Amino acid sequence: MTDVTTPAAAEQLRRSPLHERHAALGAKFAAFGGWDMPLEYAGGGVIKEHTAVREAVGVFDVSHLGKARVTGAGAVEFVNSCLTNDLERIEAGKAQYTLCCDETGGVLDDVIAYRYADDHVFLIPNAANTAEVVRRLQAAAPPSVTVTNEHEGYAVLAVQGPRSAAVLAALGLPTDHAYMSFAEAELAGAGVPLVVCRTGYTGEHGYELVVPAAHAVAVWDALLAAGEPEGIRACGLAARDTLRTEMGYPLHGQDLSLQISPVQARLGWAVGWGKPAFWGREALLAEKAAGPRRTLWGLAAIDRGIPRCHMAVYAGDAVVGEVTSGTFSPTRKAGIALALLDTASGLGEGSTVEVDVRGRRSAMRVVKPPFVTPSVK
Repeated sequence: MTDVTTPAAAEQLRRSPLHERHAALGAKFAAFGGWDMPLEYAGGGVIKEHTAVREAVGVFDVSHLGKARVTGAGAVEFVNSCLTNDLERIEAGKAQYTLCCDETGGVLDDVIAYRYADDHVFLIPNAANTAEVVRRLQAAAPPSVTVTNEHEGYAVLAVQGPRSAAVLAALGLPTDHAYMSFAEAELAGAGVPLVVCRTGYTGEHGYELVVPAAHAVAVWDALLAAGEPEGIRACGLAARDTLRTEMGYPLHGQDLSLQISPVQARLGWAVGWGKPAFWGREALLAEKAAGPRRTLWGLAAIDRGIPRCHMAVYAGDAVVGEVTSGTFSPTRKAGIALALLDTASGLGEGSTVEVDVRGRRSAMRVVKPPFVTPSVK
């Protein structure tokens, strides 16, 4: 994340329909994926926002996330022939984590796919990659299928934490549907249409609301009012990052990229290996058969070191990998990281390595994420 430091830079960024609400709460803004988004809020900060999600409830504006719609005869079959996961594994009303790869098996983006019907799929890619994901789908689509970029037509609000269901219930919104399923609903008393999906990026029980952009302010205000008795906090992208790192959830551009494949990132579960076609299939099958040259692991600090992205990982005097995501874990009160480690090093769970933290070697243990116990279900 890069702070916006000049007015000229800020003017070039897209803004959420909730920008003024964030400013009124004293948000510190940062450039992220081409959008000017809240990093953290005055009177809270990362630790308090992170803790609110783990212990009560937080609400995030993640309207920078992309939105694309694929419609027409054979829409599901078409999307299934492009993205890695198998949409036939889920039924209408379910959502699925999947990947958009290129022909080399590199990850262009990770995506949540909402399956409405055989002729209707809604996709949520990442902000910076939406245009390219849509372009590739449009270029490959048969005449019967239409792919539409709806990036700025909707806001996305994530309500996360053990008290999240109570907040939504107070607004008359559905809360009892299964994990990775969604329901169309209306905000009680306001007639605002929205979609409530049992998804999130924090590891806690939570929901993501897809709301028409014109109604984003009304829904945001209603959530904060209904959540006040539950201890709700507005949360920024900095807390979102610490929460997702504790869960070992990958961030595209760091833990996933065109140079980091699903096989290397331990995301083989999001690949429909038996499908006859998807982008990158042959390359990924070959890599799976041969074994990846490097694998994504978790690192848990043994001392006081805080690992950060791109720091070198050592076994003795040999460089054996690189940190892809690193932070201080507010829950564990210690440094944690995701790192790509060379397969040839023979390192695995329980091994001890060192990370070069600004010129000082910091001892860390190799672990399998998550770093905290998930409560998503």
